[in-house]
This record gives sequence, C-alpha cells and structure tokens, in this order.
Amino acid sequence: MRVKIIRIDSCKKKNIDDIVTDEIPLTIHVDNNKLSTIICSPDSLKELSVGFLYTSGIIKSIDDIKSITINKNGRDSYISLKRHLKRQKTPLISTSPSNNKKNILKIIFNGSRVASNKITELMEAFQSRSSLFRSTGGVHSAALSTHDKIIIVKEDIGRHNALDKAIGEAVIRKLDTKNLMVFTTGRVSSETILKINKIKSPFLISKSAPTNQAVNISRKINLTLIGFARDSRMNIYSAVERII
Repeated sequence: MRVKIIRIDSCKKKNIDDIVTDEIPLTIHVDNNKLSTIICSPDSLKELSVGFLYTSGIIKSIDDIKSITINKNGRDSYISLKRHLKRQKTPLISTSPSNNKKNILKIIFNGSRVASNKITELMEAFQSRSSLFRSTGGVHSAALSTHDKIIIVKEDIGRHNALDKAIGEAVIRKLDTKNLMVFTTGRVSSETILKINKIKSPFLISKSAPTNQAVNISRKINLTLIGFARDSRMNIYSAVERII
C-alpha cells in the first residue's frame, strides 16, 4: 500500500510516497468451527492455513483435507477435513511450549552434512528473493531449501506466519522435508523449533538470534541450529557435526 508521508533528511522536509506492508485478520474455520484468527499479510493464505494446521498437529498431510476455500475478501479460510479424522469441537492452540509438547518432539537422526560456505550462498540467495522486505522493510521471510538451491520463499508480517506459509506450500506439494533446510530472518524461539520438528528438517538457519530455550531444545533433539548467518559469519549452537 502506498501512503503519503513527510520524510526528514538533514533537517529538510520532503513530501513523498512510501510503501507500507498490508496486514489483515485471517480467521481459520475447521468443519464450521472457528479455530483461530491470525494477523497476517494478505497473500499465500491457502498455504498459511495448511501450514498452521500442520504445525499445530491438526493434520498430518494434505490428504487429510477434503476442501479449502478462501472467501472473496480474503478474511476467512474454510477448511473441511476428511471424515476419518478425530474431530475436536473447540481445538486448543497454544503458542507456548508446554511440557506435553516437548515430550512429543522427535530426535533427528539425519546425518546429512553441508559446507558453511554453501549455507552463506543459500542465505544470500534467500534474501535476494525477499522482494516484499526490500519494498517495505516490514516483513519476515522464511524459506525451504535443498543443499543446492532455494525452492520455497514466503513473506509475512509475522515470523511464524512466514514459516507456516513455507511449510504449508511444502505440505501441499507433498515434498519430502526431512532432507530440506529451513531459512528464516526472524528470531528463533522454542515455538519455532516445535514447527521445524514437525517437518523433521535437520537444519534451521536464521539471520537473527535464538532464545535460550530454542538452543536447549535443539541440542536435545539434535537439530543443527544456526544464528546470525550474515555475510560469511554464523554461530552454530547445536549439532555442529553437520557443518563442514
């Protein structure tokens, strides 16, 4: 969206047009029950809906969904699940990692390895495709990558939304995510690790910092967690043996 603003540069005022990122509320309905309302960027809403259901543990694959419809104004996502799934009248979605959630985390035994200079190369390729960030400076980006190239890039005002969008596209395309790497521009929290563990990826690389719980959980589940991946530098917090 373009807005008229006044910019001050060297104490001089100037009237200019500026581009700011859009945000909308998206309400996700599952089998006619309101599940959650997410404040997000108004694109890739199908992918966001699928990714949110997947990382929340409501679906295990795209085959669990009978139909999905985004209404014309882009404010509601209506999802119908197949009958063999267990129904919850009021699904409870928590944003904090409870002890129960930690107990269902899977240890990652993937022994794949990647060179540090390749990670630098992929991070640069990832950021070069973050077009909305370059236009507005107001979004986060997330990507999924093979060891050779970036295959999915998504952006959103919320770092978790961007990740859910990328995961949602992977689920829709039925990609084998256990050999893919995840890139993000956002801070890595314990909730981020929970989402990554759902897709069984062995690598999470961020431009930003992790929290202490993100580091602790990554070490427990053998996830290679990298932070501050900028230019040719990076910090490896766990499972360092995968980086050569």
